Amino acid sequence: MQTNWKIGSLFGIPLFLDPLWFVILGLATLNFGVAYQEWGNVIAWSAGIVMALLLFGSVLLHELGHSLVARSQGIKVNSITLFLFGGIAAIEEESKTPVQAFQVAIAGPLVSIILFLLLRLVVIVLPDTSPLSMMAGDLARINLVVALFNMIPGLPLDGGQVLKAAVWQVTGNRFQAVHWAAKAGQILGYGAIALGFIVDFLTRELVTGLWIALLGWFAVRNANSYDNVTTLQESLLKVVAADAMTRDYRVVDADQTLRAFADLYLLETTPLQVYFAASDGRYRGLVSIDDLRLIERSQWEIQTLHSIARPLTEIPTVVESTSLAEVINKLEKQQLPRITVLSPAGAVAGVIDRGDIVRALAQKLNLQITDAEIKRIKEEGSYPPGLQLGVIAKSTAK
Repeated sequence: MQTNWKIGSLFGIPLFLDPLWFVILGLATLNFGVAYQEWGNVIAWSAGIVMALLLFGSVLLHELGHSLVARSQGIKVNSITLFLFGGIAAIEEESKTPVQAFQVAIAGPLVSIILFLLLRLVVIVLPDTSPLSMMAGDLARINLVVALFNMIPGLPLDGGQVLKAAVWQVTGNRFQAVHWAAKAGQILGYGAIALGFIVDFLTRELVTGLWIALLGWFAVRNANSYDNVTTLQESLLKVVAADAMTRDYRVVDADQTLRAFADLYLLETTPLQVYFAASDGRYRGLVSIDDLRLIERSQWEIQTLHSIARPLTEIPTVVESTSLAEVINKLEKQQLPRITVLSPAGAVAGVIDRGDIVRALAQKLNLQITDAEIKRIKEEGSYPPGLQLGVIAKSTAK
């Protein structure tokens, strides 16, 4: 369920707020408000909330840097969300080359560095003791910290994306690059969790230690997510249509009348949904029940299945060696309930629907997906909420 709140859009990119964002907004306001108490309560707390908002304005510009560079490469950016740990841009696809991936990754830190330099210029121009000068100086330092922190070389941080681009450039293998960068993120995340507990134990600074540990947990969780999605992407390229297809279809005599077909098959308690008509040892095409309904009942005694069978050359098909990534992309692009798989000789080898795809992946990756869930997917034609294969397959396409 979508719990984030949409607050508008920027350059056509929807902007969202996670409800937990208000927690860090309050903490930031408290931090700055206390720091500026020498200016008096009213000015201090007013400056505190302004600084908190400017802080997240800086984070928004940082994420916008990633987003605009990605869009310049023809990649769709679904949204930017501000949340407890900062911000995140939902970029739909991977860049096509390591150089382009580096450009997207480095854009955010570069924006933060530019903001740091501009704010330092403001500090130089304004009197040293003025509140605006102090606020500009604090915001400049924050942007510098944001840039440097994000360059730590481990996913999900920008530095991890840079590391991924570098390994990709050297090895030529994007998947291996993500695994390496994710592993670095996991190590750094667990290190941060340990550091947080050490800080708690040695200094009794419970809030500081907890915050460091939470950052580490966030890093580990997202690094694991990158690793898992990449493993899934690899499987979508390695597993082919022949591995997932089923033979849940029936071959019927193309020479029989429409009435005979309806009486034999459509009156069954659990009629099959897929029928292929054949005669003289050759497939004549796919028989659609919807096409049958378009024919006047008076013609059912006269016309044969030849009249409504759609030739295999005119229906969506894939060959047995087609990767699941391509199968999924074709299903989603054309909004198909299933697709026909052809043998090298051009005969029907099987059919694939979304349930068949999930079952094949579950077997490949040892995923705990029940038969009841597979049945639901087949009936509803939608993937489980936590397994958005349409999006993942699209990002896998070369």
